[in-house]
Amino acid sequence: MPTPMAPPRRRVGPATRCGNANEGGVFAPIVRIARDAIGVKRFNQIRGKAISLHSQVIGDFCEEFGVDSKAKQTLIRTAKKNGGLLGFLA
Repeated sequence: MPTPMAPPRRRVGPATRCGNANEGGVFAPIVRIARDAIGVKRFNQIRGKAISLHSQVIGDFCEEFGVDSKAKQTLIRTAKKNGGLLGFLA
């Protein structure tokens, strides 16, 4: 005779949410309008390219001034956090 299955366990704590937690940033309305105007796929391509270029600028800055890789990654994380707060990641 098969053993009865236990009921699924409930998560305790905040639920994981995809997307940006700060969708109310100053630039969020502009970002949403642009995304709707050009389409999500093209918008994500452009946003990915912009993020890549920004990370490259940060990398070039760090290389120019001899900043170590750990500090470089901290700068990139800070840029992402600030972009979210401003609504660029809406």
